[in-house]
Amino acid sequence: MFGPLEAWHEGEPVHLGDQQQRFFLVVLLLHANRPMSAERLAEIIWPGVPERVNLVRSYISRLRTAFRDADDIAIDKTPTGYVLRVSPDQIDLTRFNRLRQAARDAVDRAEEIELLRAAVALRRGPFLEDIDIDRVGGPDAVFSEEAYHDAVGDLAQLELDAGDHRSARDRLRGAVRMDPVRERYAALLMRALIADNDHPAAYRVFADAEAALADIDQTPGPVLRNLAALAEGGDPVSSLPPRPSGFTGRENELAAIEAAAAAGRGVVWVSGAPGVGKSALAVEAAHRMRHRFPQGQLLVRLNGHTPNVRTTTTEDALTQLLVEMGLPLEQVPATVGRKHSLYQAMLHDTKRLVVLDNAESAEHVHSLLPQVPGCFAIVTSRRMGGADTGEHIRLTPLPADDAVALFQAVVGPRRLHGDSDDLAAVVKRCGHLPISVLVVAALFRRHTSWPLHHLLGLLEENGPWSTDGDDLAAAMRMSYQLLDGARQRVFRLFGHLPGPDLDVKGAAALADCDIATARAALDYLHEVCLLEEASAERYHMLDPLKEFAAAEQAPAGQAGETATESEAALVRLLDFYLVALTSAVSAAYPFDRDLQPTAHRDCAVAPTFADPGVALKWVEDERDNLVAAIGHAADNDHPGHAWRLAVLLWRYFHTTSQVEEWITTMGRALEIVSSRPDDYGQAHVLLRMATAHSRLGQLTEARGAAEQALPRWQRLGDVRGEAATLCALAIPTAELGEHDLAVEQFTTALAKYEQCGDLRGQGHALSMLGHISESRGDLDLALRQNEAAVPLLRSVGHAQGLAHALNNLGSIQLRLGLAKEALDNHLDAYESALDAGDSCAQAYALNYIGNVHRAQGGFTEAVHHQVRAKAVGEKVVDADLHTRLLYDRGETALAMGKFGTARDNYEAALDLAGGDGNRIHQARANHGLARALHAAGEHAEALVHWTMAVTQFAALGQPEAVEVHAEQVALDCPCNQSCGSR
Repeated sequence: MFGPLEAWHEGEPVHLGDQQQRFFLVVLLLHANRPMSAERLAEIIWPGVPERVNLVRSYISRLRTAFRDADDIAIDKTPTGYVLRVSPDQIDLTRFNRLRQAARDAVDRAEEIELLRAAVALRRGPFLEDIDIDRVGGPDAVFSEEAYHDAVGDLAQLELDAGDHRSARDRLRGAVRMDPVRERYAALLMRALIADNDHPAAYRVFADAEAALADIDQTPGPVLRNLAALAEGGDPVSSLPPRPSGFTGRENELAAIEAAAAAGRGVVWVSGAPGVGKSALAVEAAHRMRHRFPQGQLLVRLNGHTPNVRTTTTEDALTQLLVEMGLPLEQVPATVGRKHSLYQAMLHDTKRLVVLDNAESAEHVHSLLPQVPGCFAIVTSRRMGGADTGEHIRLTPLPADDAVALFQAVVGPRRLHGDSDDLAAVVKRCGHLPISVLVVAALFRRHTSWPLHHLLGLLEENGPWSTDGDDLAAAMRMSYQLLDGARQRVFRLFGHLPGPDLDVKGAAALADCDIATARAALDYLHEVCLLEEASAERYHMLDPLKEFAAAEQAPAGQAGETATESEAALVRLLDFYLVALTSAVSAAYPFDRDLQPTAHRDCAVAPTFADPGVALKWVEDERDNLVAAIGHAADNDHPGHAWRLAVLLWRYFHTTSQVEEWITTMGRALEIVSSRPDDYGQAHVLLRMATAHSRLGQLTEARGAAEQALPRWQRLGDVRGEAATLCALAIPTAELGEHDLAVEQFTTALAKYEQCGDLRGQGHALSMLGHISESRGDLDLALRQNEAAVPLLRSVGHAQGLAHALNNLGSIQLRLGLAKEALDNHLDAYESALDAGDSCAQAYALNYIGNVHRAQGGFTEAVHHQVRAKAVGEKVVDADLHTRLLYDRGETALAMGKFGTARDNYEAALDLAGGDGNRIHQARANHGLARALHAAGEHAEALVHWTMAVTQFAALGQPEAVEVHAEQVALDCPCNQSCGSR
């Protein structure tokens, strides 16, 4: 039955008679070993013709004749009807189901593989492919092909897990050809090819799947996209730090973690005191299990108990995980819920290990734990986990022998020969805590002339610590006291850092010394294990050390020391970030240079930048430190630093679509500047807040912020700031439907930009004026305005603005019938958007390229580009973009005659436009709905949307009001009822 209906007896085919006779056999097989009355057989095979029940006996007789030579099959007559008696294993369908169940029950993977191989081998083609299903029971007789697909997928998964990727590859090639839009098949085949080191073939599978999905208006899911990135990039991602040097012991705990992973238990929670080695255990275990998780090992430092460092929120942790799994930062969703859903989707059907280090609580990591089979998490925390956080391991200090072995691993065995008693006493003084042992061993290693008893004597001078249980602090205090005064000071100041790490130049600012001195101090602290090297010339301090450093006081009377040492140092660090960020932003975004706030502080060691790429790399590297610095400045009464840092970061957050951080940092800045009379700070902050609200589709809030900013710029006499604010005010004004006022605002802004010679501003204002002119139907004026904008933006290297202007120009050209020119400009826009790293402009460009193809009848190309636009723009926070993409996908579907798809897209666009108050989008979406419903013959409902579209366009003074009304009344159907003259 898996294929054409066929039967064999002793290796020979059995003639099954004509089609009617075959129908009888199928019905009996589907109800094997169960009686079927003559009336029920006739009802199934000849529905609505009950008189044919008299033919049943004849067909039963013919079937008995066909199987007369078989002694293992019979058709018996019972009081309740006819019953086909046959062993279940003689029917391929039943045998398939039994083999699948046996595979599920198998405890041995090899047995499970063999059972599934036998099951899938039964298929010869589609279920009963030569039988009219309606004549054998209709839907009740249809075998779910999903069961077969599941079996093939399960088998391939098991073969991959067993390392037999070539068997999986050969099986899946045929499966993918049979069902090219089944993403699980494509993903498994890509995994098999990657395992076979055939990355180009794996990427071709992705490309084929992407094309097949585009034909049904779908895009590849995150699993396929992630595998495509892996196929392009080579080795799987791993954000694990190097294995802990000298790691010793913990074999029982490591075995427990590996056993939990092997058993598929999902999570292990490791808890213990500071310095007991939780993080080192997790990292060591992760390295040992890399072979179990070939598609990546990820580590997130959650800073749940890190002093003076903001705890990594669940939201930020999800962002980091998504980016490390290959998702571009600008495509990360805006909300925690969407991030969590996408994270779990990207984990699906993969084998990844996630280390969640230093969790604050079980609630902190709940959304970060993998919820799919095949993935595993190790969580470390000072607190115990909850009932739903997996297997728990409580770390205690090392056994004495392991602590000795760790000390020996750091120092080397030759210096310790014959000193076993002193060595045992040393590690005991360290409380057998790994971090204490490491710190003391590193100190001893450096002092090559010390005998071990001298180290023990120093430890005893600083003890006895075991009486108060603070062995960790005691070991650190001894190492600290052996530092000279300058190094002690750097060590103490590191304990007060607001961010996660610090580079050498930042340390020079913090310690108020030159860069060479700072480098030498950090190098020494790293050598004696009081600092860890995060990357080249960048250091971070482990949490227990940071707690100790922050609590340690400067020695009384030490030269240059005051009670506010850390406060003064942190102000110097804020100066460093402010001066360096001012230079970086000026280099990366030169067109914004004249509208940047001036740095009100100096810092001799801050880097300066000329190369835009180097400048942006510095901003990316320092992002978390800069956000932490804004929070510290806001919390500690440093308003000038707080708002300036936030304003300087806005363009980076804007271009990379990190709207959440943008709003958060600007919110802190607004709190600061609003609490005191500061027109300069308030003007800068309110201007950027207006832009952020516009991106979010919060048009009323955007307009309000710009209206508050404008008089402040005017009082300051800052023409450029006034012009920028007028543009920020005009954008929501236009989207709210007040086009005349918006034109007036953009025109005034243009004049002010011309007054101060700001070419970027002139290009922006002209392009936006062209956009409004196009909306109002004045295409010739719109063309001239955008043709004037493009060279201005190109001349100043504003790739992001150029991309949007080119898109506006191409849209106008298409409406004027200049399709070739339009396509060229949209392609140019896409390249500019790629250069700028702006996913929003990329999505617009791809969408408009699709519009050009649709206008020329190239529906396949139109769908392809608009599906790509949807994928690129999916993670961008921009209400106008998403409404536009929905509307244009509706237009394409309508042109292709897919009325249901068109309706769905128009309705979604209308919902989105209604939510943010964009009246022009509402009118256009209603017009689209009216046309889609009319085409589908749903005229009564279409009439409502015709009326709403005409009314809305008329209220906005749009020329479409007349055009849409004329289109409506020309219809020869109920859609033109109740249309009064206008």
